[in-house]
Amino acid sequence: MNIIFVASEMAPFSKTGGLADVTGSLPSEIHALGHNVITFSPRYSSVDILDKRLRLTVKNLPVSLGGVYESANLYQFDDKSGVLHYFVDYPDFFCRDGLYGTPHGDYPDNDQRFIFFQRAVLEAIKALKIKADVIHCHDWQAGLIPVYLKTLYAKDPAFKNVKTIFTIHNLGYQGNFPPDSFPSTGFGWDLFRLERLEFYGKFSFLKGGIVYADAVTTVSPSYAREIQSKEYGCGLEGVLANRKDTLIGITNGIDYKVWNPSTDRDLIARFSRRNLAKKAVNKKELQKENRLNIDPEIPLVGLVSRLVDQKGIDIVVAAFDEMMAAGIQVILLGTGEERYHQLFRDIAKQYRSQFSPHIVFDAKMAKRIYGGCDAVLIPSYYEPCGLAQMISLRYATIPIVRAIGGLADTIKEFDPVKGLGNGFRFEDYTARALVSAVKRFVQTFKDKNLWQKLVQNGLDCDFSWKASAKKYETVYAQTKRQEVRNLK
Repeated sequence: MNIIFVASEMAPFSKTGGLADVTGSLPSEIHALGHNVITFSPRYSSVDILDKRLRLTVKNLPVSLGGVYESANLYQFDDKSGVLHYFVDYPDFFCRDGLYGTPHGDYPDNDQRFIFFQRAVLEAIKALKIKADVIHCHDWQAGLIPVYLKTLYAKDPAFKNVKTIFTIHNLGYQGNFPPDSFPSTGFGWDLFRLERLEFYGKFSFLKGGIVYADAVTTVSPSYAREIQSKEYGCGLEGVLANRKDTLIGITNGIDYKVWNPSTDRDLIARFSRRNLAKKAVNKKELQKENRLNIDPEIPLVGLVSRLVDQKGIDIVVAAFDEMMAAGIQVILLGTGEERYHQLFRDIAKQYRSQFSPHIVFDAKMAKRIYGGCDAVLIPSYYEPCGLAQMISLRYATIPIVRAIGGLADTIKEFDPVKGLGNGFRFEDYTARALVSAVKRFVQTFKDKNLWQKLVQNGLDCDFSWKASAKKYETVYAQTKRQEVRNLK
């Protein structure tokens, strides 16, 4: 099959979060299964790290933005895996310091930027005469492509029999804009209604993808169920329930070449399951670096997270005294809401020998935390999939998670009697439930035989992309065979 990926970010070219990790890894895995894969993303400033390997392919590509035509350029890059990457170049929109905004907020013209990007992708497919079977669109920034293919491009022979798949990576980010954004799309006002693109008086890119795509996927089976409920549906639960027959949850994977403790140069001591003792060197150095008491018998917990309520930071703060009383050390890495920045700085003054906060984003330090800690804490209120629990297991570090979304799908409670399970989990979104899970971790850590069994269970897990890629391959094939989905 010929598969096209469309995404607003794609590692290693551009990244703000997990979306880029997925769109950076999955295309090569799909290609490895024997399919032709092409990707489209914007040419941000970060893409220029490719330097001379970028090749101008199409110059002055005409793109309509509300009936006014602008010219974009298209650049090409062939990676070593066999995937062909195209970048939409329009400096006024994409050569900025951030992908979506500044520390003060989103760019006010994000609607125009990503309407333009999606129209440019469709025009580029036509100009390059690419024959696609499936266009795989990711998150709200690509949510209008399924709409275009069933409206303005419905009779275009370049897209005859092309099917679309829309993947929701996080329902909380919807791309909702005022109605005055709507004319820029070129759509008629008949689409600005409840059954189509209107969402509480606004124009929703994400809703467009959900309503118009031939199939909808999200990033874990549990999250696919949760977002059909009022608690986690973000106002779109009814729309998603209407698509339940074609709403599929496929758990994300991680790139085992990138996340590999045996080759990771950011670790003080590289290790594998064959020489697991070297992990202790990383713990010792991590304790030393963070001015914590250096003792292998003290349980060391990492928290690598955005400091926002969605990530469970409110219950971490509420549980902190009791967690410290359990005798653990905690290293925190992340940024987010200023109130949490100050709270954790204040807490650090109280627990100088047990707690070390780093209110920064530091990818290398994150790897040292995964490689040196005994456990990582992931207490999210909601979590579509989560990658931290998969990464930590790869680094022989045990996850302590709230059983929600992808965390529930990937982490099973350790049973000390049967010796089964790969972590610790709690159901209720409370400080009390979190503390209980931490105490179970501490108790198991102190029993060396049980701890060794638990660590080996974690290392036995396979969260590489191979299994998930095969599930996507099945979705592509099933969607390709479907009759054209006409909306009433």
